[in-house]
Amino acid sequence: MSKWLIIRQLPDREFTSRPQPIFSAFRLVCFRQESSFQFPVAGKDLDRPQRAKILVGTASWSDPGFVARWYPKGMRAHERLGWYAQHFKMVEINSTFYSAPDVRMVERWCASTPDAFTFDVKLHQLFSFHSTPAKLLPPDLQRRAVTDAKGKLKVAPALKEALMKIFLRSISILRDAGKLGVLLLQLSPAFSPRKHELSELEPLIDWLRDYRLAIEFRNRNWVVDEQLRSTIDFLRKQHAIFVNVDAPAVEHFTIMPPDLDEITNPRATYLRLHGRNAEAYLKGKTVAARFDYDYSDQEIDDVADRTRKLAQQAKEVHVVFNNNNLDYAPRAAARLRAALGQYVAPPSATPELF
Repeated sequence: MSKWLIIRQLPDREFTSRPQPIFSAFRLVCFRQESSFQFPVAGKDLDRPQRAKILVGTASWSDPGFVARWYPKGMRAHERLGWYAQHFKMVEINSTFYSAPDVRMVERWCASTPDAFTFDVKLHQLFSFHSTPAKLLPPDLQRRAVTDAKGKLKVAPALKEALMKIFLRSISILRDAGKLGVLLLQLSPAFSPRKHELSELEPLIDWLRDYRLAIEFRNRNWVVDEQLRSTIDFLRKQHAIFVNVDAPAVEHFTIMPPDLDEITNPRATYLRLHGRNAEAYLKGKTVAARFDYDYSDQEIDDVADRTRKLAQQAKEVHVVFNNNNLDYAPRAAARLRAALGQYVAPPSATPELF
């Protein structure tokens, strides 16, 4: 059975550069104590090449289950991100899939997090071949947009370009603060090889040449048989990041194979964990119902092994838990950080001022 070794260290610069509450006067570091574990030896282990940066977080920090079960009772909404940032160094922003973020909101995100914090940002659904209601556009674009009888947008290149300019104007605040990680394009399952071409992604990729772009396919047919190599070769040529997944091990066109570990850009790779509940994934009526899964300790160990292997091929690994029913995601993410030997904040930590 695995054991844990907890070490109390004197405060380092990361922890003493800002006012600290009593509980964090000492840094707690948790390591998995394996039979082969050794402490670094000066002049030997410390001279090894620097390992890849591994960032672990969740898809959103404000899901209802988090509020009900993970955050301290009575914590106010504006305090949650700061508290989250004590436990994780990265989060994936989900709200940007539904609306371009307000500049003042992004400024508050920056102010609520420490300097080294990273935001991965999901791109608006208009860019991902989803059927998009006009109401999800900024007011100025709503007035200019053309819709069908059901109120869905008739997407034109000019509309996409206008939304991208608004979107990047807000995101530039994160970039200027050094807190922008990866932009995530989560494609619709309707984007299939039968109806679409990979070349349709090129305009978006060209717009985002100066950013790190990760692409998550939601149609399995892009990565089966001979199509797999074509898809991976396309992404490598475009320097885009293929999103690997953990998902139910069933063959359905909306579920990507969970045994793919493809690196298409050595700068970074991405792993999103959707849980392994096949029935919920296919029949769930809500997001929480679809991704209703609580990873076991053994499964977390398996994810840690997979993460380490990805880290051997890329400079950064972003691992995002999307099993967002109840508080499953943050608790799984914390266990993964511990399994990887990363610092894990005490569960009773209270908000700090950054």
